[in-house]
Amino acid sequence: MSIERPRHQFMLESELDRAIIALKTETIGSEDFTKTLGLVERLHDMMDKEKPSTVSKDTMLMVAANLVGIILIISHEQVGNAVTSKALNFVMRPR
Repeated sequence: MSIERPRHQFMLESELDRAIIALKTETIGSEDFTKTLGLVERLHDMMDKEKPSTVSKDTMLMVAANLVGIILIISHEQVGNAVTSKALNFVMRPR
Protein backbone atom coordinates (compact mmCIF):
# COMPACT_ATOMS: atom_id res chain seq x y z
CA MET A 1 0.00 0.00 0.00
CA SER A 2 1.90 3.04 -1.19
CA ILE A 3 0.80 6.51 -0.28
CA GLU A 4 0.76 8.86 -3.23
CA ARG A 5 2.43 12.15 -2.42
CA PRO A 6 1.28 15.41 -3.97
CA ARG A 7 3.38 17.17 -6.61
CA HIS A 8 4.34 20.04 -4.32
CA GLN A 9 5.87 17.53 -1.88
CA PHE A 10 8.19 16.29 -4.63
CA MET A 11 9.06 19.88 -5.52
CA LEU A 12 9.95 20.66 -1.90
CA GLU A 13 12.13 17.55 -1.70
CA SER A 14 13.86 18.45 -4.95
CA GLU A 15 14.60 22.00 -3.81
CA LEU A 16 15.82 20.74 -0.45
CA ASP A 17 18.20 18.35 -2.21
CA ARG A 18 19.51 21.17 -4.42
CA ALA A 19 20.02 23.44 -1.41
CA ILE A 20 21.91 20.73 0.51
CA ILE A 21 24.18 20.11 -2.48
CA ALA A 22 24.81 23.86 -2.76
CA LEU A 23 25.51 24.00 0.98
CA LYS A 24 28.28 21.45 0.61
CA THR A 25 30.10 23.67 -1.87
CA GLU A 26 30.06 26.79 0.34
CA THR A 27 32.71 27.73 2.88
CA ILE A 28 31.47 27.36 6.44
CA GLY A 29 30.82 30.75 7.98
CA SER A 30 30.52 32.65 4.70
CA GLU A 31 27.50 34.80 3.89
CA ASP A 32 26.37 32.40 1.14
CA PHE A 33 26.67 29.47 3.55
CA THR A 34 24.43 31.26 6.07
CA LYS A 35 21.83 32.11 3.40
CA THR A 36 21.80 28.57 2.04
CA LEU A 37 21.56 27.09 5.54
CA GLY A 38 18.56 29.34 6.23
CA LEU A 39 16.94 28.12 3.02
CA VAL A 40 17.54 24.49 4.01
CA GLU A 41 15.96 25.11 7.41
CA ARG A 42 12.90 26.81 5.87
CA LEU A 43 12.40 24.03 3.31
CA HIS A 44 12.75 21.39 6.00
CA ASP A 45 10.16 23.18 8.16
CA MET A 46 7.78 23.39 5.19
CA MET A 47 8.12 19.65 4.60
CA ASP A 48 7.39 18.92 8.27
CA LYS A 49 4.21 21.00 8.11
CA GLU A 50 3.02 19.06 5.04
CA LYS A 51 3.10 15.68 6.79
CA PRO A 52 -0.21 14.49 8.22
CA SER A 53 -0.08 14.20 11.99
CA THR A 54 -3.11 11.97 12.46
CA VAL A 55 -3.47 8.23 12.36
CA SER A 56 -5.97 6.92 9.83
CA LYS A 57 -9.25 5.43 11.01
CA ASP A 58 -8.40 2.12 9.33
CA THR A 59 -5.22 1.83 11.37
CA MET A 60 -7.02 2.66 14.60
CA LEU A 61 -9.70 0.05 13.81
CA MET A 62 -7.07 -2.59 13.09
CA VAL A 63 -5.25 -1.87 16.36
CA ALA A 64 -8.51 -2.01 18.32
CA ALA A 65 -9.50 -5.30 16.70
CA ASN A 66 -6.10 -6.80 17.49
CA LEU A 67 -6.32 -5.69 21.11
CA VAL A 68 -9.79 -7.18 21.49
CA GLY A 69 -8.55 -10.44 19.98
CA ILE A 70 -5.57 -10.57 22.33
CA ILE A 71 -7.77 -9.83 25.34
CA LEU A 72 -10.19 -12.58 24.32
CA ILE A 73 -7.37 -15.10 23.94
CA ILE A 74 -5.87 -14.16 27.32
CA SER A 75 -9.22 -14.33 29.09
CA HIS A 76 -9.85 -17.71 27.49
CA GLU A 77 -6.49 -18.95 28.83
CA GLN A 78 -7.32 -17.75 32.35
CA VAL A 79 -10.47 -19.84 32.39
CA GLY A 80 -8.24 -22.89 32.04
CA ASN A 81 -8.55 -23.70 28.37
CA ALA A 82 -5.42 -24.04 26.32
CA VAL A 83 -4.99 -21.81 23.29
CA THR A 84 -4.59 -23.75 20.09
CA SER A 85 -2.51 -22.56 17.18
CA LYS A 86 -5.71 -21.78 15.26
CA ALA A 87 -6.72 -19.17 17.84
CA LEU A 88 -3.54 -17.19 17.28
CA ASN A 89 -4.36 -16.84 13.58
CA PHE A 90 -7.07 -14.34 14.48
CA VAL A 91 -4.44 -11.81 15.60
CA MET A 92 -3.14 -9.86 12.61
CA ARG A 93 0.61 -9.69 12.20
CA PRO A 94 2.39 -6.53 11.10
CA ARG A 95 3.65 -6.47 7.53
